[in-house]
Amino acid sequence: MTLKDKKVVIIGGSSGMGLAIAKAAVAEQAKVVIAGRSPQKLEDALAEIEDNVLVYPVDITDMASLQGFFQREGEIDHLVIAGGFVKWGGFKEMPVEDAIAAMNSKFFGQYRAIQAATVCPGGSITLFSGVLSRRPKVGTAAVTAVNAAVEGLGQALAVELAPVRVNVIAPGLVKTPAYSAMPDGERQAMYESAAKALPVGYVGEPEDIAAVALMLMTNPYITGTVIDVDGGSRLVQ
Repeated sequence: MTLKDKKVVIIGGSSGMGLAIAKAAVAEQAKVVIAGRSPQKLEDALAEIEDNVLVYPVDITDMASLQGFFQREGEIDHLVIAGGFVKWGGFKEMPVEDAIAAMNSKFFGQYRAIQAATVCPGGSITLFSGVLSRRPKVGTAAVTAVNAAVEGLGQALAVELAPVRVNVIAPGLVKTPAYSAMPDGERQAMYESAAKALPVGYVGEPEDIAAVALMLMTNPYITGTVIDVDGGSRLVQ
């Protein structure tokens, strides 16, 4: 199966893993549409990719915004949802409202987008969870719950939406702009410490995730799976 001339919509595709997926899909001659909340990030992504890509602002916490976007796009071949806000914090200390906001953005954001989209038979939907779904740490109760919910949703929809294929990518630590607010030295130390602990010996790049996303779009025999792309972090303490 090829992506040539296929319509690929990537929500959260203006930076990080989503942008890497957009670039990879464009390289395979797909017709790519990037959606996200930040007009500036969308314009930056457009300038970076240039060829065979369109960008539109959309808010995954707003059903009307998603419905308007997908009505304009019509039937699509592949949907990738790489965005979603989450917040870490101790279970007793973090306000319940922050946990609700994380669920509203990352879980219900993907839920809403799938409801609003029209994916053609034989097409695919790729969701994003994270390694914390099955490898929780102290201070990650909300994130762990959200990621586990996304994985359950993906498996249920693989049955209900067939023959559309639905899969979930669960990344480990990946070098993305999500960590750009950290001081450079602290961020680099985090990467180096993580790399030493991982069986693969390095921290993931967005392109590592993009390669898996393209595989899920183009392999017609994969659905209902959760693909761990975490450098083996589930295997070590």
